[in-house]
Amino acid sequence: MTTAQDVQLDSLDAELIALLAAEPRIGVLECSRRLRVARGTVQARLDKLLARGVIRGFGPEIEPAAIGFGVTSFVTLEISQRYGHDAVAAHLSDIPEVLEAHTITGSGDLLCRIVARSNTDLQRVIDQIVSYEGIVRASTIIALAEQIPYRVLPLVRSATVNPRQAGHTSSTRENNAD
Repeated sequence: MTTAQDVQLDSLDAELIALLAAEPRIGVLECSRRLRVARGTVQARLDKLLARGVIRGFGPEIEPAAIGFGVTSFVTLEISQRYGHDAVAAHLSDIPEVLEAHTITGSGDLLCRIVARSNTDLQRVIDQIVSYEGIVRASTIIALAEQIPYRVLPLVRSATVNPRQAGHTSSTRENNAD
C-alpha cells in the first residue's frame, strides 16, 4: 500500500505534469520530444503517475459560470449521526450542483462546494440539500470572487525531490525512468 510519504516526484515527473496541465491533448510522442527523453520513458512515467493516483484524469476542466452557474458557495453541513456520512453523501451525489463534499473537523461535519444559476436558484439548491432528514443544519457562504483558482502545479513543484537527494546516482533522465 502506498502512503503519502512513499510518493515522490522528481523533476521529470513535475515537468511532465506541467506539460500535460498546460496542454492536456498533447500526445506521448510530442511530450517525449519536448522533454527530450525517450517515448518509452514518458509512457512509463505516465503509467506510474496514473497507477499511483497522482494524475486522476485527462478530462476537460469546466468553468461552471460559462455554462450558466455563476454563483459559487460553500455550505457547511451538520448531520445526524444516526444517518452517518455515507447516507448524506449519497443524497448529495444526486444533486448536480454539488461539485464536491468533504468530511471535516470543527463545528460542521461536511463541507460542500455548490454552484447555482442565481441567488434564487441557490436557495432552491440549499432547500434540496437540507430536505434530507439526516442533515440537521446548513451554513452557507457565498463566494464573491475567485482570488486563486484551483491549482496543483505549485504543489507539484514543491513536492519535487532532487534525484540525488532521493538516492539516485544517475544524472540522466533516461536512467531515472523507474
